[in-house]
Amino acid sequence: MLDLWQEADVANFLRDLLASKTALDATQADSLRQLLAELPLPTEVPIAMKETRLAVVDTYVQLGQLERAQTLLATPTDILRYLWYKKTGFAQLVEPKVIRRRKQKNARTIVWTVDRQAQTQAQTQEQARADLQLKYSRREAAMVATWLNTLPQSPAQLCEMMHPKRGMWVRFIRALRLAEYSQRPTLAKLRETLDVFYNQTYEVWQGRVNHFRLRAEAEPTFALLKQRPGLFARSLFANMLWFGAEPTVAAFAEVLDQVPARLVFTLAMYAEDYFTPGTKRVVKPLGGGSKQLKANRLLNNYSSEQLHAMQAAVVDLCLLAMQRRFAAQPTPHRTMYIDPALFKLPVAIGDRSDTVQDLPAALMGTRFGVEGDGVRLFMQWGVGLPAQHIDMDLSCTVAYATKTAHCSFSQLVATGCKHSGDIQYIPDQVGTAEYIELDLSALQQAQAQYVTFTCNAYTSGALSPNLTVGWMSSQHPMRISNSGVAYDPSCVQHQMRVTQGLSKGLVFGVLDVVQREIIWLEMAFQGQLVQNLKLANVQTLLRKLESKLSIGQLLTVKAQAQQLALVETPEADEVYTAAWAQNTAAVTQLLID
Repeated sequence: MLDLWQEADVANFLRDLLASKTALDATQADSLRQLLAELPLPTEVPIAMKETRLAVVDTYVQLGQLERAQTLLATPTDILRYLWYKKTGFAQLVEPKVIRRRKQKNARTIVWTVDRQAQTQAQTQEQARADLQLKYSRREAAMVATWLNTLPQSPAQLCEMMHPKRGMWVRFIRALRLAEYSQRPTLAKLRETLDVFYNQTYEVWQGRVNHFRLRAEAEPTFALLKQRPGLFARSLFANMLWFGAEPTVAAFAEVLDQVPARLVFTLAMYAEDYFTPGTKRVVKPLGGGSKQLKANRLLNNYSSEQLHAMQAAVVDLCLLAMQRRFAAQPTPHRTMYIDPALFKLPVAIGDRSDTVQDLPAALMGTRFGVEGDGVRLFMQWGVGLPAQHIDMDLSCTVAYATKTAHCSFSQLVATGCKHSGDIQYIPDQVGTAEYIELDLSALQQAQAQYVTFTCNAYTSGALSPNLTVGWMSSQHPMRISNSGVAYDPSCVQHQMRVTQGLSKGLVFGVLDVVQREIIWLEMAFQGQLVQNLKLANVQTLLRKLESKLSIGQLLTVKAQAQQLALVETPEADEVYTAAWAQNTAAVTQLLID
């Protein structure tokens, strides 16, 4: 169902995106860029996230309003992030060596000879270096030099902030000719900063923390961590195991009110997984694929009762802090209605997606009920491209209690699955598509548990930038249109579009056969075939998503803190429905900092 928006609705949506308390995913970032190109930029909206500021800074730069752009750049890291965003399109600081390595891995293929493999690897490495080569005009160099010179921190503080990305800064300083610009009389602070930076006459905060921590000196370590509450929150679990729960929690409680709400809730959500011995965690390094981490070895030094007490201490402390924040917000309301569907929708904290969702955006972990007795997976690519060899593969993995089965180009038919066939060449301009039909009745009869949806780039390189994947209800017959799209768009339940990235393979959903629900998730993995996917990583990610806080749970905490009575009908002072939750940026306003 489509809603007709007025200009005021679009303007409000832009404000919600700018004020989002969590980092925007690819869909929201794409919407923000389109809106900034069409609407005047609201100046009264505070921009909470550094990644969100990049698009706004870019808009100001294009308009020539460099002074306004300067107000959004508070640290040298912000400036570096903007420069790297303009160069690569990544809102995060993915280091050049990571990008080169990923491109080299993506260029590997199992069908080439050793000589051709080596030749392709060399060409890919050379092309990656050329793509990352920095070159700036005099105007751009002067702009960055002025920004750095205007920052409020002292030269030593600036250098300390630049230190974690020192290698990147060396490249940018040379490319921007900052040493030359620092000789100008008006840029004396920049000259002093470069002198301190190259002579390394500054002290690194993280080095001092590591020094005292390795010596097991709790008091000076906590004194330093209290200076940066966000980093204290990110290292809280490890410090509890290192120094003990009681002194660590007591020190953290002193600065808890300064920690952003998204980090507070993250601690409460993931405490159980972290403090459970033998439990592996899924992490995604910047620019990399999902990886599994083993449990912290220090967990073996504590009994199960002590670990359970640590979990409870973190959860109780975080929930108490959020209740205090909600209680401090005055409200004239007395009743609240929460749509039951909101208890199945996760809060947009962490696990941001890198694909653009053309249908109403969903958060990772959202569950879609299956319509009918079948599901049709689809993958389309090559639209707008000339005829050529671009081989993308759609596949799925069926997980049973004791075995797994695959349905892909190498095995077109499996129990409950049927592949449409392998396509290696795209026709001119119209693109092509592959499909997999899933029969839920057959899967349930075979006692299948999960079906994981994946796509891979069999061709050398990453997934095609215009590739679209998703699933639809198969209760309607398939029709072939003149555009090359072999499905009725009205039957599509969810779809996503790959815009950029370094992924060779992508998991884009998991079918829970027993519950007859599809869990939307996104997990990149390295590999040319579906067999390269490690199902253990998918299972760990599913467990992580299940532990996430739901919107309904967050609203319940708010109601309890503000003493609002929960009612079962929408006739209430505060009404929260599934339609309201579709604007995930507006939902994040519940995260009070």
